Amino acid sequence: MAGKTLFDKIWEKHVVDNIEGGPSVLYIDRHMIHEVTSPQAFAGLKARGIKVRRPDRTVATADHNIPTLDQHLPIQDELSRFQVNKLKENCAEYNVPLYGLNHPYNGIVHVIGPELGLTQPGMTIVCGDSHTSTHGAFGSIAFGIGTSEVEMVLATQCLMQSRPKTMRINIEGQLRPGVVAKDIVLYIISKLTTGGGTGYFVEFAGSAIRSLSMEGRMTICNMSIEMGARGGMIAPDETTIEYVKGREFAPKGKDWDRCVEEWRKLPSDPDAKFDKELTFDAADIEPMITYGTNPGMGIGITKHIPKVDDLDKASQTSFVKSLEYMNFNPGEPMLGKKVDYVFVGSCTNGRIEDLRAFANFIKGKKKAEHVTAWVVPGSKQVEQQAIQEGIRDILEAAGVKMRQPGCSACLAMNDDKIPEGKYAVSTSNRNFEGRQGPGARTMLASPLTAAATLITGVVTDPRTML
Repeated sequence: MAGKTLFDKIWEKHVVDNIEGGPSVLYIDRHMIHEVTSPQAFAGLKARGIKVRRPDRTVATADHNIPTLDQHLPIQDELSRFQVNKLKENCAEYNVPLYGLNHPYNGIVHVIGPELGLTQPGMTIVCGDSHTSTHGAFGSIAFGIGTSEVEMVLATQCLMQSRPKTMRINIEGQLRPGVVAKDIVLYIISKLTTGGGTGYFVEFAGSAIRSLSMEGRMTICNMSIEMGARGGMIAPDETTIEYVKGREFAPKGKDWDRCVEEWRKLPSDPDAKFDKELTFDAADIEPMITYGTNPGMGIGITKHIPKVDDLDKASQTSFVKSLEYMNFNPGEPMLGKKVDYVFVGSCTNGRIEDLRAFANFIKGKKKAEHVTAWVVPGSKQVEQQAIQEGIRDILEAAGVKMRQPGCSACLAMNDDKIPEGKYAVSTSNRNFEGRQGPGARTMLASPLTAAATLITGVVTDPRTML
């Protein structure tokens, strides 16, 4: 009998029932909620007179709508204020733990789960947010769900899911200097396109993946969704165990020993079969940047935007439309393009390691005068670390003010919007039309590329400044 994949092992342990010719009923270990997708779900429970089945398996935070300045003041935007207050009311009524605005554990849902030890190997984890795939970095099955599914999990702690196919993507070899996790995932998406992972749960493997920190692995899994995958995952190893150990909600004592023993059995068996397998060479990856309006429209930073004739007929119309929106021309280089904003943050790159890398790069330098920089910690804990480690001081010396935690300029749902027609180099995950504000033009890149660009004021290869 063929060996089992990491995905198989976790999935099979969590199937409560199989519906013949239909989906499986899957038990959910951890349900994370925030203010955007939960109000309708709670309203549904209320209408049916149903309680939350496992409030102890549920955790809530406010992140999408919160401002990143003056968090001690009432939220100005009416809709944002309503959603954040509604979350507070619902969590109080249904006894769900809430890390709201100004709570020491507040932050982006996909940042606080791992840093609090709520995210653990072998779990099934869901949230009404597509980037829930982030938690797969710990060797868990983690994926985003819709509002009606949020209600289903609140009511039953289970979810009906069709079993996806499995894919393994291996990145072998050593990364070159200046190339980081964000570049790996943008490279993979540029090769597979935004539909290349559709129908699959992807396991990322290979020596280059194993060499990454947990923060780097979270960046990779976070953006697995951008190639259409149901989720991404990385097998737990000693790096994973060391990260989880001692965190607030991590197992303790004998429970810890028992869990670690189980976690070490999770990696895919040597003879496990995947529905699809791909391998890339780490040496082929250079710092990446996007030029268009989906995350698959990315190139190595020294390359030129493709020409229309380079693309297949089916892609040409959307390619032309995309370049019109960005006001770029086919065949142009990306290097040297003027940038108005630099955003460092989000559930993709708002962790302490990202802020450290950015700060170390700009230390002793000044930002370009015309560039507005938003550096936003992913959580209150990251903010505190950044202050204690002197990161905030380095930023201020360079002319950058560190903001308060939140989703910020990743999406135009709060006050941090890129103005119409302006260009932003962003460490977030999506560059869709209007994603960072109506008419905003987004180029996705790593914290190192963002740092180099901040200093020069134009798209810059970070390797030229290392």
